[in-house]
Amino acid sequence: MILEIEKVKNVWDDVKDILSVPHTDKQYKKLVKVLDELIDEVGNNEKHQLAPLLETVGNLIEEYENDHFIQPNAEPIQVLKFLMQENSLTQKDLNILGSQGVVSEILNEKRELNVRQIKALAEKFNVSPSVFI
Repeated sequence: MILEIEKVKNVWDDVKDILSVPHTDKQYKKLVKVLDELIDEVGNNEKHQLAPLLETVGNLIEEYENDHFIQPNAEPIQVLKFLMQENSLTQKDLNILGSQGVVSEILNEKRELNVRQIKALAEKFNVSPSVFI
């Protein structure tokens, strides 16, 4: 076990910013950017070598959000509908998700959001991608 800790100590300065619970808004925003990059890299590939890191970073972000933000007690599509209502948006305004048919299927819960769509929605509404997962 001591050998494992020594290995971590040798690289800790290089990875501590992405493997520590954020305590400030600045740290949180940096970690959200890391998550976005990991989503781009890993996508839906659960066998990707960085998939465990994606999960860990997502958990660290969730920890911060649970302590600092009111979490909606709703499914991702319900959150999307709420954000649409709050921003006076219609299905046509969500062309970042795909065609009108795709948007309709998503809103009617006949289709799940994919990684690209989650990232686009997070950017559009300036929220963490975890809101849509």
